[in-house]
Order: sequence, then structure tokens, then C-alpha cells
Amino acid sequence: MNFLRSAALGDWVVKLYGLAPRGRAVRATVAEAALAAAQRVLPTPAISSDRYGVGFVIAHDAPRLCYVLTCWWAEENEVHQRMLSAPADRPEQLAPHPSDAVGCVWELSVTDFERRAWITHVLANPNGPDIDGYLAQEYCDDV
Repeated sequence: MNFLRSAALGDWVVKLYGLAPRGRAVRATVAEAALAAAQRVLPTPAISSDRYGVGFVIAHDAPRLCYVLTCWWAEENEVHQRMLSAPADRPEQLAPHPSDAVGCVWELSVTDFERRAWITHVLANPNGPDIDGYLAQEYCDDV
């Protein structure tokens, strides 16, 4: 699992993570399809009384399917998510995933990291929410 980059999607700022089988990198076509899909599913406006305009995207380049988890912070302490999938050879066809899956254990390692970063920089920060600090904290692990 690797942090790939931060991306501005309209008024949203997301951290993009990539996950692929050991020894492989996430294909650029999957990463780009993930960001395009995230831009389609993120709510508008990005910033409102109940949204911060920040989140994270996980592009999982698996052997059979490509998965994209688009997650954003809302209502102060809630992570919201849309899960999409497509055949591995057609990542541009990402569509809502047809099951009620939440994510695989490797994808959830990112969610756990992001949860901790959100608590540290936003919820438990004695100086108030530090969105820039949250965005600067990046997860990288050999899972």
C-alpha cells in the first residue's frame, strides 16, 4: 500500500493510495480512472456546514477487478464511502460495486490510518482542526 499523491478534484482535496499484488505497482490507468471516478461520486459542494472538502481514495489494482474506494469526512467524525469496481482490463468502466462489501483488510488498513490521522489533527487537536496537518500525514506500508 503506497501513498501515490494528493489530488485536487474541483474543490475537493484527496489523498490517493494505491494497492497492487506484491511486486507490482498500481497501473497509471487504474490510478487515473480512480481519480476520475472519485470526482464523479464526491458530493457537492465540497465544503459545507457538514463537510470539510477532504478525503482519501484507494485504487486497488487486483488481478480480476479494479476497486476504488472514495472516502470523505463529514459531520465532524464520520467517514463516508462509495465503492466502485470494474474488470481489471477496463478500469475506465468503474461503476458501483454490486455487493455490500466495505473493503478488504488491506484497504481497511488505509481507513484505519486515516481515522487515526483525523482524530489527531481534527478531533483531538487542542488548537482546533488542522486540515493541512491531516493532509500532510501519509500512509505507506508493505502489506
